[in-house]
Amino acid sequence: MTTPEHSSSAPAANLDPVEVERFEALAGEWWDTAGKLRPLHSQGPARLSFIRNAIVRHFDIRTAGLQPLSGLSVLDVGCGGGLVSEPLARLGATVTGIDPTHDSIAVARRHAEGQGLAIDYRTASVEQLVAAGEQFDAVVCVEVIEHVPDQAAFVKSLGQLVRPGGALIMSTLNRTLKCYALAIVGAEYVLGWVPRGTHDWNRFVTTDELARYLADAGFAAPEMAGIIYDVMSDTWRLGSDTDVNYIAASARAQA
Repeated sequence: MTTPEHSSSAPAANLDPVEVERFEALAGEWWDTAGKLRPLHSQGPARLSFIRNAIVRHFDIRTAGLQPLSGLSVLDVGCGGGLVSEPLARLGATVTGIDPTHDSIAVARRHAEGQGLAIDYRTASVEQLVAAGEQFDAVVCVEVIEHVPDQAAFVKSLGQLVRPGGALIMSTLNRTLKCYALAIVGAEYVLGWVPRGTHDWNRFVTTDELARYLADAGFAAPEMAGIIYDVMSDTWRLGSDTDVNYIAASARAQA
């Protein structure tokens, strides 16, 4: 991570107060694997496999071992209780996690301390870090963009936090009728996997839109994979179907 000495006052955060309040109310649920945030836990292995492999490929890491991300700084945007930050730290990365909800950051700090993990958790917005001139080798943003009012501006801000030659990895939901049927009607109203009203289909981001936002922010065409639910095994896996949940990795050009 690099932090220039100069900084300026941060612009207003690109946040929806209603969304922030909703996730603040869920702060105590983050580490309940059978609770309201169960889908995030069950999707975790597939998502983290993509993140790990994307970073390893991007930085051409050839050393074997349990901590292949050693020496890399990684920012987890919208970290919540630390479901992504903690595995990244275990993989050896120097992790910073930011979230606008105070209670979630408090939960994340307590849990990390209990696991013996040193993670720099902050109640902060992307815009504050941009204003401070901070940059990281990789930025990870999981299931956040669909809760943000100005998505194009959000991706540009994320891009400014990636050092030249670094990587940006994002996951979200696709704005398709299939996704509406499965992620909203199915997950929220039929199965009750997540609280009703958690998602607004109109804010889901198509793969073409995300690719365009990334290009406008100075990133290469992304590598994408779907995060697919297997009904028979009640597990999630990576695949080529990006119609519902998907994850993307993109590289920022060298300066």
